[in-house]
Amino acid sequence: MSADLDSLRLPTAAERAEARASTGIARSTVTRLAILLAALLLLALVSVASLFIGSGGFSPEVVWRALTEGGTDTTSVLITDFRVPRLLLGLVVGCALGLAGAVIQAVTRNPLADPGILGVNSGAYFAVVVAVAVMGTADLSSYIWWSFAGAGIAAVVVYLIGSRSGATPVRLVLAGVALSAALQGVTFSITLRNPDIFDKIRFWQAGSLQNRQLDTVLGVLPFFVVGVLLALLVARSLNVVALGDDLATSLGAKIVRTRLISVVAITLLCGAATAAAGPIAFLGLMAPFIARAIVGPDQRWVLPLTMVFAPLVFVSADVVGRVIVQGEMPVGIVTAFVGAPVLVLLIRRSKTQGL
Repeated sequence: MSADLDSLRLPTAAERAEARASTGIARSTVTRLAILLAALLLLALVSVASLFIGSGGFSPEVVWRALTEGGTDTTSVLITDFRVPRLLLGLVVGCALGLAGAVIQAVTRNPLADPGILGVNSGAYFAVVVAVAVMGTADLSSYIWWSFAGAGIAAVVVYLIGSRSGATPVRLVLAGVALSAALQGVTFSITLRNPDIFDKIRFWQAGSLQNRQLDTVLGVLPFFVVGVLLALLVARSLNVVALGDDLATSLGAKIVRTRLISVVAITLLCGAATAAAGPIAFLGLMAPFIARAIVGPDQRWVLPLTMVFAPLVFVSADVVGRVIVQGEMPVGIVTAFVGAPVLVLLIRRSKTQGL
């Protein structure tokens, strides 16, 4: 009888918390859809606000007139040629980095993974600086390919270093941090020895959307679309990969193909985002963390929610950067201020469990 009573004991608070973390706070499809729609609505509101909030604010009426009627006056040109492309690029870059972070975390089964922390952004950044300094590359259509190459090589190097004695979340993070530090040191030495190059990329290297125009958006859009499609294509397979290689193989999952497609998607998304806006850290860490807290580890929900949460955070950070100081603070600095405490929180909470 006592054995039966022991088997019927209530779960402890820690066990209940772990169960909530494994399923998320939104367990029904209806609730998840409602949260997704609410996030989309909030993203739309922030996007509209970004058009008339800034160092030079405009009323909603002025913005509407510029969008619908156009014009050659300074205000209309500023809105249509600078703020609208800046908003569009913020949406694309935010979505790309958030989605890349979610895929990296799923593939490595590492909740601490992020394109910035794992050195992917630093690899893309280093390659672009080399292209500008050595090859004389000056336009997006040329150096975006260097960005792709740097992102892909950095991802492979970090994985090879971090998995030599068995890939664990901490090893991968340490390998990524070490590679990032090395690449950033070399990159800074190149830029400091060449003042002209430093002047060209000083805003870009801090992570900024300032003075980006529509041609930048159009230049990265095809790569962004392909990267998104590839990431969504492997969402179901990533759920199986999360079970571990042996079990995933026994269930018929094609692990090598899934990882290969994931690496291509990560390279396209990070390469395009870094080429357009510079290295942005922590965004790929925060957005998937929020999504998993809501819907649990199911990548079929995590990826779409991340695609909304990441640009929401990024565009909001860009707006804050415009008004928090006189002039403008680069959005990469704002996201770092927000993301660093999130990383500390995750490290303190995490027992380095897989996803």
